[in-house]
Amino acid sequence: MVPSDFKALIQRFYHLQSERVETYRLFEEGHEAYLRTGPHYDFDHYRQLVHEITQAFCGISKEVLEIKGRLHDEFDRPDLSEHIEKLQNKEKEKLEMTAKLQLAKQQAQDQPEDQSCQEQIQEIKHKIIQNKEALSEIMQDFKYDSEECD
Repeated sequence: MVPSDFKALIQRFYHLQSERVETYRLFEEGHEAYLRTGPHYDFDHYRQLVHEITQAFCGISKEVLEIKGRLHDEFDRPDLSEHIEKLQNKEKEKLEMTAKLQLAKQQAQDQPEDQSCQEQIQEIKHKIIQNKEALSEIMQDFKYDSEECD
């Protein structure tokens, strides 16, 4: 493989991460729209959204894992492969926390008198912030390590 293939692979990885960010944005917007349909929620549309988001995340993850394998096997870069492994684990946690946050928001909307719902939302938001910080750190490490051979 020529070095330009390595750079193209790295660029593709960054593009996939951008797609992931956009998919989260669409997921959040869709959930906000779903909450506006309460108290008689339009679950059918939300279920379709969740299905489409899940497909998008699966496609992104599949391709990221292919890149991870190529970096390890074809380019002998286990360091970058390890960063991607960590990133994938953190992204999985973020998705799980995002789903919990959405459920907590609906519960808070349905039970406005229950203060524990708001506390739960704040707790989950705090965990998501910590997760995003960890993701950012992993991406910085990846960027630094991938550019050191330039």
